[in-house]
Amino acid sequence: MNPFAERIASLRALMRARDWDAVVLTGSDPHGSEYPAERYKQVRWLTGFTGEAADLVVTHDHAGLWTDTRYFIQAAAQLDGTGVELHKTRIPGQVLIPEWLAAHFSDTPEPVIAVDGASISDAFTVEITDAFGQSGAAPIIVSSPDFINFLWSGRPSLPQTPVFLVDSGSYRADKIERLREFCRSRGCDGILLSALDEIAWVLDVRASDIEYNPFVISYLLVTEEQAFWFVLKDEIEDPDSDRSFEILAGEGITLERYDGIDEFLSECGGMSFFVDRGRLNRQLSEIIASSGVTAVPGESPVGAWKAVKNPFEIEGMRQAHIRDGVAMVNFLHWLEKSILAERRVSEWDAAVKLGEFRAEQAYYQGDSFETISAYGPGAALPHYVTPHQDAPLLEPRGLYLCDSGGQYLDGTTDITRTVPLGDITPLEREDYTLVLKGHIDLAMALFPEGTPGCRLDALAREPLWRARRNFGHGTGHGVGFFLGVHEGPQDIRQNLNPVPLQAGMITSDEPGIYREGQHGVRHENLLLCVEKGENEFGRWLGFEPLTLCPFEVSALEMSLLDRSEIEWLDEYHEKVFDTLSPLLEADVARWLQQKCRKIANFADF
Repeated sequence: MNPFAERIASLRALMRARDWDAVVLTGSDPHGSEYPAERYKQVRWLTGFTGEAADLVVTHDHAGLWTDTRYFIQAAAQLDGTGVELHKTRIPGQVLIPEWLAAHFSDTPEPVIAVDGASISDAFTVEITDAFGQSGAAPIIVSSPDFINFLWSGRPSLPQTPVFLVDSGSYRADKIERLREFCRSRGCDGILLSALDEIAWVLDVRASDIEYNPFVISYLLVTEEQAFWFVLKDEIEDPDSDRSFEILAGEGITLERYDGIDEFLSECGGMSFFVDRGRLNRQLSEIIASSGVTAVPGESPVGAWKAVKNPFEIEGMRQAHIRDGVAMVNFLHWLEKSILAERRVSEWDAAVKLGEFRAEQAYYQGDSFETISAYGPGAALPHYVTPHQDAPLLEPRGLYLCDSGGQYLDGTTDITRTVPLGDITPLEREDYTLVLKGHIDLAMALFPEGTPGCRLDALAREPLWRARRNFGHGTGHGVGFFLGVHEGPQDIRQNLNPVPLQAGMITSDEPGIYREGQHGVRHENLLLCVEKGENEFGRWLGFEPLTLCPFEVSALEMSLLDRSEIEWLDEYHEKVFDTLSPLLEADVARWLQQKCRKIANFADF
């Protein structure tokens, strides 16, 4: 039997022993994290699916995994033989987990649905209950935190890494006071923060508890008089952590045991705390409700605050992108020379080499996500996982896609470049050009203040739509300042997110085309939203590219680009060369000059 099918069978045995009709597991952790620590990758352990976004439902006669368009091909392959069925999201006609459960148990008066209360949001369980509203059934939600321990032998422990402080150009005391003012405006005694990126931003603390994300697994409770940071775990001997904790304690922040949050909240009866139910886990929600604490629900304000970077953060991001650009140019130069010299280079070899170039840069702290190094058919998977062993070899033909990023003390980067390794087909050239055309059209956008990203998404898609092509993922996501490579609340995608783009926000621009079994194309820069003037019609905003790395003009079908797009590309390449060339070895600078050559003079308008 497939080992993952055996694990599902073991879970069903546990369900029968406890009289559970269904189990719901999310791909998150107690803090609603997009990227959880290894301990909380329960869906991966049960099913073998390695994608970053998936939820699992197991009943006695069905097992289903819900994931979005980025992972359809990958999921179909990895779930084969496990008995787990793929349920597709972000497509027309999607049936999400709450609705599916309501339909599946429409003839069961009180189905018992078990959840890991520590790793599912309170909001998600409410959605499940509400979905049954019109069916006449009333589900019984059973919270059983960490029940997977009974099945998962050798489950990783809670991570604990050195904690250090960073300079963000603002003061912790001011951020905490801002939270207190927020609570006063809502009539609350305090606010409980669960989201790790929000806690890191408020306290200016960083660690490595989660791979690729400089977060400290913890909770933060801020009241009118005190701030309690639930962070202490096992004893560790680390001078950086000791100094950080001493500084924080000296500023009036009380350090508490991480596992003491339950007992602490249970003793706060009579108080009122603002909570974000989308990030608050079910277990803490139940403790708050049973203790007599009044939960005031709403969306945490911290996400919106940290999305708008201050001048210090903006300058840091610019400098981080200069150094990241040096690493990328050195990598692309090495890659081209290696292919021309017919060296044996695999997808994994290329990913490792890029990491080495980044590691040479000042303030480098690691990658911001696992590098996607994909050649040919592999690039048709938007979130391809590059094999560490027996990875496909790069050949002197076709397209190679590399999506990567770095974490630096002064910023976070995320860049995708698709490059030809030799001759490419007319279809590859056309796809390459149409995607870059969409990328440029979004980068050139000029829009009135108050415009949300969903109103701009079509700018990147329109060139593809005219050719009857499309891509399933979003066009842009927010990026943090030495924080998560994905953050909100703003984004650029088709979903109707009303959050307006503001000057100081940093968002990716990454349209793509994916042809299963053939090739994939994606071009990505990070864009800083900037002010573009004011007139009688209002204030205007636009974008400034932060990412500095050339696109491959030799792969372009020039007839598909208009004058403004070509002029934007020439101006961008001029900036790339002028900024990076003084920082490069002479031969690499000469190579970059050729890559950044102007093309307007050769375009036939």
